[in-house]
Amino acid sequence: MKAIVGGGPKKVLYTLRTASRIGLLNSAKALNSRNACKACGLGMGGQHGGMTNELDEFPSVCNKSIQAQSTDIQAPIPDEVFAHKLDDFRALSARELETLGRLGKPVYKPAGEDRYRVVEWEWALNRAAEGLKAVSPNRSFFYSSGRSSNEAGFLLQLMARLYGTNNISNCSYYCHQATGEALGNTIGTGTATVELDDVAHCDLFFLIGANPASNHPRLLHKLIALRRRGGAVVVINPLREAGLVQFAAPKMLSSMMKGGDEVASIYLQPKTGSDIALFTAIAKAILERGGEATAFIRAHCEGFDLLQEHVLAQSWESLLDGCGVPKSQIDQVAELYIGSENAIFAWGMGMTHHRHGVDNIEWISNLALLRGMIGKANAGLLPLRGHSNVQGIGTIGVKPVLSEEVFARIEASYGVTLPTEKGMHTLESLEKAHDGGIDAALIMGGNLYEATPDSRWAAEALDRIGLKIFLTTTLNRGHVTGVDRGESLILPVCARDEEPEPTTQESMFNYVRYSEGGIQRIASVRSEVAILADIAAQLLPDCGLNFAEFKRHQKVRQAIAELVPGMEELADIDVARQEFMVRGRIKHTPDFNTHDGRARFVVPAGVKDDKSSRPFTLMTLRSEGQFNSIIYEEADSYRDVQHRWTVLLNQQDALELGVAEGDVVDIVSDFGQMSAVEVKLFNLPRSCIAAYYPEANVLSSRLTDPRSHTPQFKSIAVSLVRSSRHAGLGV
Repeated sequence: MKAIVGGGPKKVLYTLRTASRIGLLNSAKALNSRNACKACGLGMGGQHGGMTNELDEFPSVCNKSIQAQSTDIQAPIPDEVFAHKLDDFRALSARELETLGRLGKPVYKPAGEDRYRVVEWEWALNRAAEGLKAVSPNRSFFYSSGRSSNEAGFLLQLMARLYGTNNISNCSYYCHQATGEALGNTIGTGTATVELDDVAHCDLFFLIGANPASNHPRLLHKLIALRRRGGAVVVINPLREAGLVQFAAPKMLSSMMKGGDEVASIYLQPKTGSDIALFTAIAKAILERGGEATAFIRAHCEGFDLLQEHVLAQSWESLLDGCGVPKSQIDQVAELYIGSENAIFAWGMGMTHHRHGVDNIEWISNLALLRGMIGKANAGLLPLRGHSNVQGIGTIGVKPVLSEEVFARIEASYGVTLPTEKGMHTLESLEKAHDGGIDAALIMGGNLYEATPDSRWAAEALDRIGLKIFLTTTLNRGHVTGVDRGESLILPVCARDEEPEPTTQESMFNYVRYSEGGIQRIASVRSEVAILADIAAQLLPDCGLNFAEFKRHQKVRQAIAELVPGMEELADIDVARQEFMVRGRIKHTPDFNTHDGRARFVVPAGVKDDKSSRPFTLMTLRSEGQFNSIIYEEADSYRDVQHRWTVLLNQQDALELGVAEGDVVDIVSDFGQMSAVEVKLFNLPRSCIAAYYPEANVLSSRLTDPRSHTPQFKSIAVSLVRSSRHAGLGV
């Protein structure tokens, strides 16, 4: 069988077919507009021009950009469709729901009824405000995805706090919250320490627990360029991903003509969840060779002696047995790293989706500090963020706890008193709902139901909320599951490039883009900012703020500039159109945001060993035809998988189970079961399996990292048994 190569002509043709389906003129207009890309956190677009990044590289576009446009550029769902019962909508696949069309008018489902109905805007806004008025603020929560703008996020959290609750959270609690917690402990800032230009000049790139060939495709162009200039890429991933082995970058004609470039210089495949053993082994190999950056450590770090003592005390036998990686490969990586002048460490949710996710990231920071790779140009740390503004949503305060400085500034600027009670994070809010303690929730974007572990439990939790208010562009399963008992109100919002006034977004490189909006596709949808301002004006008429003024996006930006440190340049962005880096985050000098300006080595307390009699460890993953929980294609071309009800299984494990490729198995955890799942043989370690998110969330637990409160989506104890049912029948 011919080896699969990432990218290439097939991906170009797929992109062209998608653009043709939505209309080449429509697609070209959207892609050429001065709006930030709606897909991943890598970022492009804005004031440098459509399909252009902050380095003025063109074309900076990928199939994910086109896929994101494909669901925005749809006709509105006809009113008649909402005559169907909830069960009819639930019978559709996630992809079928997404492609029903855009939501063009508000729809409402009364408590206890089995279908939505179209309602007028003014009625809908009044119902939202009256519903929230009837609820005690501490029995509500407010949630935002990373799709929304900085302006909408700021207004959401301001409204919620003035309403009287700190139960405000965002999707990062299900992805990179562990990164923020860990880096806050080690270097004092929770985001990337590098900018995009640093990637173009490093000589070594560690890619850990991520698959950017599918999720951040434009990053592969940078990695190929690194290999071509003589640098190296170390991939650490239990699965051997085709696009990380070889990738034909569509932007590079020479790469396309020769059938692709090699990406990984060294490809390590540790056992799922064994990352700390691997990182400790790499550190041990470096220390035994005297490869630590002694002068840097003495001048700029604390805690090295304790870390060194801990690492050298670990036996090679236990470390190698723990991670399953040969010592020869660990030695090779250590020597490569010792010889590097400028190394960047990048990671994804393969690191954060564990009960030891914060520990994982602290160990990555340890490795970077060990060689002095934080605090200089062309080297540092790069968390690979998923959605295009998930980082910005956190920056402007959509989280349970504001910094003391921002909290004080809001109170002083507006003459208000904010609540001081502890706010609940995302999963905690749903746990409270499951216990009957939440009466209302406002959910801006995303798909909270499918993003949450333990799917049956999640549906029950959401169903126990009396009033749910959704702001969205299209329907997803979260709008039709867990909505039977209470009221549900769905308000249709503008896509980013449809906003009537400009908005801003922050990339994973801390780069703030200015999106002009301005494209009109559906006249009846409204801006998230306007919707929130209208609800707040009715909900909080006596709070001391004139929320009607906040319907103007410029007014919101001025407030953010005054209140949020690092965002001061937003004040003039409407005039200067000058995009910027959030101040204080890029670390080109060894000045760390800690109380004494020094970075810290951390010896984590250790991995919590959840003993289980189940013989396999499951990790959930995303497909090539997917973005977050949005499914664009049922097949996964890079893994040669034809449908999503599939489990990836090691060949030797399959032999011992007595199953072959194409057979079906049942996957069972302590929390649920997937029945009649088709087997796909794949290159991954023994006793490790993988299945697709969000379908496999039915198996996942609500156990979380105790510090980040992020669920362990990628280390779930399961059993496999031969199934008597046919493939694809489901649970």
